[in-house]
Amino acid sequence: MSAPVVAVFAPDAIGHFRPLRAVIAGLAERGATVHVFTAGAFADEVLAAGGRLVDLFGPYPLEAADDESLPVVSRYVTYAGHYGEAVARDAAGLGVSLVVGDTYAVIARAVANALGVPYISVAAGHNLAPGPYIEEIKATRDIRTSERCLRAVEVLRDRFGMPNASPLSYADGLSPHLNVMCEPPQWLTVEERRAFEPAAFFGSLAPLRELDAPRPPAGFRGGSPKVYVSLGTVPWWYWPDIVTDVFETVARAVGATGDVLISTGRLDNVPQDRVAAMRGAGAKVVPHPHTWAALGEADVFITHQGANSTHEGVYSRVPMLSYPFHGDQPMLAECCARFGIGLPLVDELRAPLTIEAVEAGIAAIAERRDAFDTALERAREWELAVIADRPAVIERVLALAQS
Repeated sequence: MSAPVVAVFAPDAIGHFRPLRAVIAGLAERGATVHVFTAGAFADEVLAAGGRLVDLFGPYPLEAADDESLPVVSRYVTYAGHYGEAVARDAAGLGVSLVVGDTYAVIARAVANALGVPYISVAAGHNLAPGPYIEEIKATRDIRTSERCLRAVEVLRDRFGMPNASPLSYADGLSPHLNVMCEPPQWLTVEERRAFEPAAFFGSLAPLRELDAPRPPAGFRGGSPKVYVSLGTVPWWYWPDIVTDVFETVARAVGATGDVLISTGRLDNVPQDRVAAMRGAGAKVVPHPHTWAALGEADVFITHQGANSTHEGVYSRVPMLSYPFHGDQPMLAECCARFGIGLPLVDELRAPLTIEAVEAGIAAIAERRDAFDTALERAREWELAVIADRPAVIERVLALAQS
């Protein structure tokens, strides 16, 4: 039997691409030819995982399909309707027998339906069951749907076998074949898991060979405690002032006595006078520090509780202080508090952060460090266990490719 040919689809967002690396690696190691349709910027990581890059957004730019709809990720719905036929032709030319896609990669579902092959969803985030999540989006987010998005929805319904397509279909991507969960099973209750069946737990971390490799120096200046601060990418799209305020508050709370490394994503995200204020308070402010390296040295991780960041913090055994913004982040913050591996910095979502709250959070971690270490070790064992089970999940995936 010839090796299966798999098309993997990921949005042009690093947080959605990263959990797919281990899936790509697992398929490639089992002899599958894995064509990864994603942003050209991820070429090196695709190659390192054993995949073959197909530059999706070069010939088919997202902004040409939709640069208006909100939430921004609704534009992935427009993208699927706008480019679906062209991308399906590209995939058909490669002999694809299975499609794997991040939940938000609506184009993956369209291509799978066009080719008549099975589709596997790699779940974006934590416990984002479509029904409740879509209701939350409607209740809490600014929704503006472009005419192009509405036309794309009709195309998805009429031509791509997606009768329930809507501008929020990025949140409704479960597969009837298999849903791969990017977390250990302990992070979901038995009742919560039912919404994702048929499901297999895979985790979001990189392949074990990468996790066990030596980490480079992180760039901390010296001093204690070492506090790493990163609030992800998406909050910059909607709440840039809040992100900047949080950074400056942490810098003022810790910079004079500890060692603060702040990741801004891009320095032009932050007004230069605010960057100067953070640095003046003693923080090191950089656009793209090596996150994996920083977590290898940090004593405390101040985080938005994105799914990738949370599980990287667990594996690195770093206690977390939570400042969530939206989506699955509040749920992940609650999990971390319940598991004893994190503490909330604020009582309400996106509430103003105070210097006193930061100081109190860091002090609480220092006072209870032994308990945090024990809880983190337990949670890390869950990560190791789900990684150990990956070969069995890959076998389930390959069985679908050969069915």
